[in-house]
Amino acid sequence: MAKLYIVPTPIGNLDDITLRAINVLREVDFILAEDTRTSSVLLHHLSIEKPLRSHHKFNEHATVAAVAETIAAGRNVALISDAGTPGISDPGFLLVRTCLEAGIEVETLPGATACIPALVQSGFPCDRFCFEGFLPQKKGRMKRLAELASEERTIIFYESPFRVVKCLEQLAETFGAERRVAVSRELTKKFEQTVRGTIGEVIEHFREHQPKGEFVIVVAGKGLKTNRATSEEEDE
Repeated sequence: MAKLYIVPTPIGNLDDITLRAINVLREVDFILAEDTRTSSVLLHHLSIEKPLRSHHKFNEHATVAAVAETIAAGRNVALISDAGTPGISDPGFLLVRTCLEAGIEVETLPGATACIPALVQSGFPCDRFCFEGFLPQKKGRMKRLAELASEERTIIFYESPFRVVKCLEQLAETFGAERRVAVSRELTKKFEQTVRGTIGEVIEHFREHQPKGEFVIVVAGKGLKTNRATSEEEDE
C-alpha cells in the first residue's frame, strides 16, 4: 500500500540530511514542497530528479483531499518543507490528519529541526520543555505571553529577525528582565551564534548588533535564575 512520507530537510547545512531521507526522496513518485524553488536546490545537491508540487499554507486546504486520493490510488508521496520537519511551524498537520482519516499510512522520518539544538545548547533543563513556535503577530500575543509567565518548563519560541528585539522587550515586560534566555541564530550555518544572559542583557546586545538570520529564543522556566543554580533547584 502506498503511503505519505514526512521527510525532514536540513535547516542550513545540506549535509545534515539523513541517508534514509535521501533514499525515500529517490523512491517516491513525487514530492510535495513548501517552495519548489528552495527544494529544487536541495534536490539538485542530492542529484535527485523527481516531480515537485507546491504544498504551502496558502493552498493546503484546497489540495489535501486530492493528495490523499492520489496516495490511496497507489502513488507514494513525500512531504518536505523549506527547512526542518514538516508540521513543526510549517505545513503538514492538515495533510497528515487527512491521510490518517482516510486510512492512509503516514511514515515520519527523524531529522533536522531548529528547536532541539537550540534547546540543548541553551544550558537550561531540557528533560521537559514547552514549544510555542511563532507567537501570534498581533491579536492574542501579549495574552499568550502572560499565560506563559508562570511556566516552569523551558520555553522555546521561533522569531523572525525583524521582530526579535520587540519580542524580547515583550518577554521582559511579562517575564521580567532578569529571566534568563538563550537566543540562537543561523543554526548549522557558517555564522551560527547563541547569545546567553538575562532578557535585559540580550535586548541590549541585539540593539547594538542588527539581528540577521533565523532565530530560536529559549527562555528559562520560572524559578530558574542562573544556569549554575539548575542542579540545586532540581534537587529541591
